[in-house]
Amino acid sequence: MVTFKWQLIFILVHLLLKYTFSTNHSNNTIFTNTFSKQKFPSRKTINNQSQVYVFGHRNPDTDAITSALVYADFLRRKKINAKAYRLGDLNNETKFVLKRAGMKSPDMLPSYLAAGTAVALVDHNESQQSMENLKMMRVTYVVDHHRLGDLTTLEPIYLRFEPVGCTATILTKLYRENKFRINQNIALLLVSAILSDTLHFRSPTTTDDDRLMVNYLLPIAKIDNVESYANQMFAARSDLNSYTMREILFLDYKTFIFNNQLWGVGVVETFYPNNTLARKDELFEAMIDEKKRSNLTGILFSIIDIVKIRNYMIILGEIEKFIIQKAFNVNVQDRIADLGSRISRKKDIVPSLERYFKNSN
Repeated sequence: MVTFKWQLIFILVHLLLKYTFSTNHSNNTIFTNTFSKQKFPSRKTINNQSQVYVFGHRNPDTDAITSALVYADFLRRKKINAKAYRLGDLNNETKFVLKRAGMKSPDMLPSYLAAGTAVALVDHNESQQSMENLKMMRVTYVVDHHRLGDLTTLEPIYLRFEPVGCTATILTKLYRENKFRINQNIALLLVSAILSDTLHFRSPTTTDDDRLMVNYLLPIAKIDNVESYANQMFAARSDLNSYTMREILFLDYKTFIFNNQLWGVGVVETFYPNNTLARKDELFEAMIDEKKRSNLTGILFSIIDIVKIRNYMIILGEIEKFIIQKAFNVNVQDRIADLGSRISRKKDIVPSLERYFKNSN
């Protein structure tokens, strides 16, 4: 009788410990960060979702659109049902690239997705740059080349970050690591995105990996003269005649949180900066409207001269003027700050603002 009682107690303790262990582990938040080939979650792992929604950031640029298309293709090669979407209208450069590649634009992401829907983020990871209710979604994959933002998950995910000039550079590596054949259309999308994001290697964000991947992709994409092709892309990007100034403001616009303050930072890269500078008053009106509408602490807009590699930053008001003068040690004349060759929002502008706000506390 005594022996049976102790056996019963042992079984109950064993079951209690097993339940506690499994519960604790299921509640942990875990990130997977890898720079090498890795097994992907299967359909079963992602709860048999009908598909994974793949998309880039709001106000998408060429990298955001092409990376969504390419990564969706990559996931399908992994036997995962995935489809590319977009979070905004295409700019003229992206339209040019898709036409050249013979590819259709991704559909706009549906305005409502059920909570727990599986999504994959490319070219971004900060919630304020993504879909409205991202925190209700099940983020399953992220491929990005920006700083790590406020992303959190309730379970392990596939996470690939690299400090390169373009998300497409990372995607090219993924295809090669997995020994997937890259066809001409995919190669054209990838090389176009890298040339776009790095301004054909003129941007300070450019790395040796970006150059290596472009050299690898060029013969597959059948681009004979890369300089000519890049200039055609940039000419399409510079054609802003049909846009209102509000539309120009949002062509490449992101929001950031600095010291609990919400700031908007827009950029336009063009062969013809004087055309945009001549419409400065219209731009001020658009910036004032957006600052009020989105309750921003500050808003900045850079006009980048692609030829001279020069950044002319539009300064809206006194708070923007004070911050930019302190953060960049420049003068502001006629509401324009000449930031010289500091043209990269990712590498020059945002880090300088981050350092200023951190040191001013």
